Amino acid sequence: TTILLDSGDRWESSGINAEYGGQFKIGLIHGHQIVPWGDHDAIAAVCRQLDVDVMVSGHTHKLEAYQQDNKFYINPGSVTGAYSPIERNPVPAFILMDIQASTLVIYVYSLPPEGEMEVKKIEFKKGEKGE
Repeated sequence: TTILLDSGDRWESSGINAEYGGQFKIGLIHGHQIVPWGDHDAIAAVCRQLDVDVMVSGHTHKLEAYQQDNKFYINPGSVTGAYSPIERNPVPAFILMDIQASTLVIYVYSLPPEGEMEVKKIEFKKGEKGE
């Protein structure tokens, strides 16, 4: 598994490699560089530019996990539920990612206003077509 980071104004491999025994190339970006913030098309463009299987972005404090065009996109939201101009009522959330060979499983933990912790499991298999 190779993790790519944004270096500011240029995209380049940070040289950080994490071996999980998996087959995924993962891109990470804070998200303030995406214009407009959180825009799915703009994030997809960065994903294509980095040539990654999984794109992790943030900045909006809005929890999202979705599959599109055989790529998987994750925005872990805000663990504290901090205010954002994009998401007026963010839900406190975080994501754990487990990579096993060609399968990526994320566990989404969130605390909705009702106050009961929710945990959802989402699975992405490399090579499967998404929505």
